Amino acid sequence: MPAAVAKVKPFKTYLAKGGEIERKWYQVDATGQSLGRLSVPIAMRLMGKDKPSYTPHVDTGDFVIVINAEKVKIHPKKYEAKEYRKWSGYPGGLRVRSLAEQQRRNPASIVMESVRRMLPKTTLGKAMLTKLKVYTGATHPHAAQKPEDWAPLA
Repeated sequence: MPAAVAKVKPFKTYLAKGGEIERKWYQVDATGQSLGRLSVPIAMRLMGKDKPSYTPHVDTGDFVIVINAEKVKIHPKKYEAKEYRKWSGYPGGLRVRSLAEQQRRNPASIVMESVRRMLPKTTLGKAMLTKLKVYTGATHPHAAQKPEDWAPLA
């Protein structure tokens, strides 16, 4: 007769549930940081991919506050080459703005749009984007949440 073989239990896969997620608040200063290199770690933090409890079908990400969005660093060639397109849905309703004009009118939208394009194009991605708060100045109204300073490129 063969010797008794010990039964090994397989590892259980952990799946996060909506109610058991702890969310933290992080604050990022965009002064002098490149737009793309700033947006990637912010998108990862919004999705929750930096956590061991990451689950693809659950929003496990944290809140991110970006301050000084008008001081983000952009390559000079991009100012006229990059365009922001918005279509109303009607004939002749296409509005095209250059990056320079968009930064002059609403600099926070540049960072918001850059991060939005890195998130999933689903309803879950829209929920993740609501946790991103972008401000043009150095102050924000989220002091009560006690955000941690976070330097994504450091």
